[in-house]
Amino acid sequence: MAAFYEMKIAGLDRKLRICPVNDKLDIAAFIMFSDVEVTVESARLLLEKCPDFDVLITAESKGIPLAYEMARQSGKSYVVARKSVKLYMQDVVSVKVKSITTANEQTLHLDGEKAAMLKGRRVLIVDDVISTGESLKALETLVTEAGGEIVGKAAVLAEGDAQERDDIVYLEPLPLFFKD
Repeated sequence: MAAFYEMKIAGLDRKLRICPVNDKLDIAAFIMFSDVEVTVESARLLLEKCPDFDVLITAESKGIPLAYEMARQSGKSYVVARKSVKLYMQDVVSVKVKSITTANEQTLHLDGEKAAMLKGRRVLIVDDVISTGESLKALETLVTEAGGEIVGKAAVLAEGDAQERDDIVYLEPLPLFFKD
């Protein structure tokens, strides 16, 4: 039988499935895909808390619904750092990342055209969850290499030690579940 962690996200009651990461750690899986209500309300609340920006950036894929909705509500553009280089991409900027929810190291890629959208612009980095901060670091590197100015970093949930960070904006804390 599956175990769940119950919490409020953007004022809405949700049950997150507990998933094993390894022998010593479980996490509560927060998946925004298909949860329009949480996505819309989280975007609204984060926009109220975040500094002014010109463009949003997120990593493929779980942050995409949030970035889209924040862009829609704010009338600003958004950029997605891709997990693989696509045929249409040219002058690609790439950076490696190791996330808590991904088994292997990945690389995030930014098309040269999308990188140009960041140059000289105030950029807000957004994601669904910030945990170890590795994905965040990769996005920061991409923005910096593209010549953008990072004005803020935001997520719906801050997991584990990320709750102690003073450089991020988030709506709710999310605990880690350590096993003995």
